[in-house]
Amino acid sequence: ISTWSTGSPERQRATLDAIARAWESRPWPHEGLLSYTVYAGSDGSTVLHHSHWRDEEAHREFSAGARNGRDARNADIDAAVPGIERLGLSKTRLYRSWSAGSGGERREPGAIVIVKVPFEHPDADRQRAWVDGVLEALGSDPVEGKGLISAHFHASTDGREVVNYAEWESEQAHIDALAAAGEGVGSPTPQWRRVRAFPGVAPGGTVARYRFAYGFVPS
Repeated sequence: ISTWSTGSPERQRATLDAIARAWESRPWPHEGLLSYTVYAGSDGSTVLHHSHWRDEEAHREFSAGARNGRDARNADIDAAVPGIERLGLSKTRLYRSWSAGSGGERREPGAIVIVKVPFEHPDADRQRAWVDGVLEALGSDPVEGKGLISAHFHASTDGREVVNYAEWESEQAHIDALAAAGEGVGSPTPQWRRVRAFPGVAPGGTVARYRFAYGFVPS
């Protein structure tokens, strides 16, 4: 998962178009890349990249590829939109997921919310324990639903961060949930209070909303 800053809505749109051209004009870069999805930030500037890889070795080979790898694609994009700022890359593995009851129907999300929770020290056990606590809180929340479709908790491979990839019915549903809870999404239950007071969580967490732009898979 990586994020770029483009600086304006016009440059964001141009960046998304340049990404589409760079990927559609080239063959699929590596058999180890399972999917690649791009999202536009609701702030009008950021672009989120979410790629699924078979393993770490496949990603390394893509990053080192000269003619059909990451640098070649980025060079095309930078030529179209100079000055894009790369804000960082998170390498993660999916740990657990949560889904709202929907009678088996698949609801299409109107917004993707990325929540990044940093920890004071690398600690894989603490990452998992925090996620377990959040899932317990979600399962006991009396206001389950309210626009949250699913939440997928990824633990960073360096042990320093948890990334929650959450699907919401709309951006407004997420805004309303934040306002209603008063202190982040979730009712004022004992389970949510334990999450908010969880030891070892560092300041500097972020919450950002996105909408789907492009999705690429092997042909």
